Amino acid sequence: MKIKRFLKWSAAVIFAGLVLLTFVAYWMSTNDCDHRATPRNPMKVITHCEYGSPDVLKLEEVEKPVPNDNQLLVKVRAASVNPLDLTIRGPLLLRPLFGLRKPKDTRLGVDYAGTVEAVGKNPAAAGQFKPGDEVFGAKNGALAEYVCVLADRAVVLKPANMTFEQAASVPVAAITALQGLRDKGKIQAGQKVLINGASGGVGTFAVQIAKSFGAGVTGVCSTRNVDLVRSIGADHVIDYTKEDFTKTDQRYDLIFDLVGNHSFSERRRILNPNASASWPGLEEQDGTTGSGRVWPVSSKRMWRHGSSARNSSPTLPH
Repeated sequence: MKIKRFLKWSAAVIFAGLVLLTFVAYWMSTNDCDHRATPRNPMKVITHCEYGSPDVLKLEEVEKPVPNDNQLLVKVRAASVNPLDLTIRGPLLLRPLFGLRKPKDTRLGVDYAGTVEAVGKNPAAAGQFKPGDEVFGAKNGALAEYVCVLADRAVVLKPANMTFEQAASVPVAAITALQGLRDKGKIQAGQKVLINGASGGVGTFAVQIAKSFGAGVTGVCSTRNVDLVRSIGADHVIDYTKEDFTKTDQRYDLIFDLVGNHSFSERRRILNPNASASWPGLEEQDGTTGSGRVWPVSSKRMWRHGSSARNSSPTLPH
């Protein structure tokens, strides 16, 4: 009885301590919105000092960044929004990472395209870029007039036949597709690849990337997008409103699932031996984009490709 009573009270004390710790952490969670200095060389940015709907977004002035020797200063000509920016709503499961009561990082946006205004002195920067170059890439806080980016990562010259708006829609979606297919899926020429969600932002890139590797591509989408998916290169298109791709006789070497509306067993049923299935999503905050876990499923491999918006990686910047 004494041991039971001791364990009971110990559990109660631990629980009370965790509640108190969470309460203190919640009220200590803050950002710099209330004590920003007046900028001497201002630029305009989009910020959110609170969690909530798009109504919490503000157009504010902050200090224009100054590039160090390894950086470029880019004047942003276009920027795009994507699901990474839904953190303004403060999903409860993600608040321990982004701030319990208020967002730690008040800036928004990742994808950008613009013109190089200044270049750092180091060869890595000065040797590749010069003022006036048109570039695009990824940088947290891209919804701003200027961004400073490392010259050796997450920035490349913009093709002359692309507009700034087109280039700014590429980085996160295209990188997610590329990493899922090439880096994790190990896609090979001649393989049969199924892309579930082929008409979405990542899916449209995935179809074209898979075709560029020489794979046979089957895209899954709704009725209204069948012609679109076929026009970007899909060899076969399945209208999910009319047919369930997990109940066909077709077998695939790689499934790139952007919807996640089927179970492990349903996916496994249509995989060839030693095949893979991946589905991107916000997963471990381990400093990599394209991290994933591998679950052995009979002779097949099924894993999840995680995409982190807040951490550095070979493709996404600090």
